Amino acid sequence: KRDSNTMPTHAGAAWYFLRYMDPHNTTAFADKKALDYWNQVDVYVGGSEHAVAHLLYARLWTKVLHDLGYINFDEPFKKLINQGKITGNSQKVYFSGKNREDVIEVITSSNTYFVPSSPNSGHPVEILSFDKTLVAFYSKELIDAWKVKNPDSEPDGVGEMRVDISLVQNEKLNIKGFLDLRKDFKDSIFLCLKGYYANGEFNPYNPNDTNNDFITKPEVEKMSKSYFNVVNPDQIIENYGADTLRMYEMFLGPLEQSKPWNTNGIDGVYKFLRRFWNLVHDQTGKFKVSDAEPTREELKVLHKTLKKVEQDIENFSFNTSVSEFMICANELSSLKCNKRAIIEPLVIALSPFAPHICEELWALLGNKETVLNASFPKFDEQYLMESSFSYPISINGKVRAQMEFALDVPKEEIEKTVLASEVVQKWTEGKPPKKVIVVIGKIVNVVL
Repeated sequence: KRDSNTMPTHAGAAWYFLRYMDPHNTTAFADKKALDYWNQVDVYVGGSEHAVAHLLYARLWTKVLHDLGYINFDEPFKKLINQGKITGNSQKVYFSGKNREDVIEVITSSNTYFVPSSPNSGHPVEILSFDKTLVAFYSKELIDAWKVKNPDSEPDGVGEMRVDISLVQNEKLNIKGFLDLRKDFKDSIFLCLKGYYANGEFNPYNPNDTNNDFITKPEVEKMSKSYFNVVNPDQIIENYGADTLRMYEMFLGPLEQSKPWNTNGIDGVYKFLRRFWNLVHDQTGKFKVSDAEPTREELKVLHKTLKKVEQDIENFSFNTSVSEFMICANELSSLKCNKRAIIEPLVIALSPFAPHICEELWALLGNKETVLNASFPKFDEQYLMESSFSYPISINGKVRAQMEFALDVPKEEIEKTVLASEVVQKWTEGKPPKKVIVVIGKIVNVVL
């Protein structure tokens, strides 16, 4: 019998967030006091494809419940964020056949295969013939060479097929691995630039050629199982740890933009976490933290980081938070800072991004409860105020030197010191300048 009850999907999935407000209530979906207290959902984060349908029904049922007097708001969510997709590098191969209901139909007209010649091919072969008609796979180099010779057309009967990215390394197909996975292609021929694979063997056109690479065609697409381009995070976690994976995903770019998955930069995040760990570990790996009072320079690094991270979290700019943490770790490493008063609040601030390493550091710092229960540290503006400024000294519009002055030094004293300096004396040759312009906290301009 056909199930005509669509309510669990259309209604249940659209109002469940209201039930979270009072989940154990047995007489109503939520008590009026709970509904008034929690009110609307502050932030809704979801992919655009999912969010369109879900938001449609969520708004519908919220407005229905509002009109019936059950809730005091008629919009379910205060803020909507559609996170961007993580795109992947698909790998495709050219072939002279096509899939039709899982059967490969050869669409070459005969058992003869055209091999485009190339200046670098090292062989004159233009035509290969076989006893029977085979599905042929073409290395990307051959198709590229064909298109150079025939810029206004596409090779007839040649299509594209995605292959599992695990079978491709540096855009080179593991043919044996491909055939182990796709046994329906066991009788195929793989045409390379320097030879061809058939019956499990490589046949070079020139016996001296050792290059047997079969080149694939990379293409950026959404990450999907059907595109065979999904990256298994288990291997990344095994090599770098879960915290590195989490932070690298945030580091890829703004939350709402689609981003290509590329592990080329993952080492940078991994090195940052090691550097942060090493702030409180000596060269032998022994934990070492100081209870000494931090310097003003160390406090400035701390509070600059806390301010930036707090603002970035409020704005969902997680990628710039990761950058700020990296800058902070570099500056503290340069200062050789391992002081508890600096490290402890940074561990709390970093914990939403890298919870595992922070939980361990939090315990090493002597805390008994989880770092997740710690209050997020507040930044103090007094440590962000600059007490001095390095003035660029411009002579006739060109910067010739830099001079450091306290910000409370009056213009007259700055002008006097600048004119007496060796650099300015060299350019004025002892003559008085026509004008000296001092802009406090910005620049000194000497006009000759």
